[in-house]
Amino acid sequence: MQTLYNYKAPKKPTNLSVNSDLLNKSKALNINLSATLEQALRTKLAENVERKWKKENKRAIRAYNNFVEDNGLFADEYRTF
Repeated sequence: MQTLYNYKAPKKPTNLSVNSDLLNKSKALNINLSATLEQALRTKLAENVERKWKKENKRAIRAYNNFVEDNGLFADEYRTF
């Protein structure tokens, strides 16, 4: 499985514009802005990669689901649940 991004890439300083009240309240709670932004970006990136994969594989997924609906799962006769 391919990773989302290079986890070992160096950090790069960036300038951002953030709502001042949101920034002040976050700082008051000692929220790590860099870590929070990185987590949010990871989540967004993963969502976009997943959406793209589903779009690219839509036909295959549909075909497999149709096959299972018509024929059942490969090992249905061996299931004990």
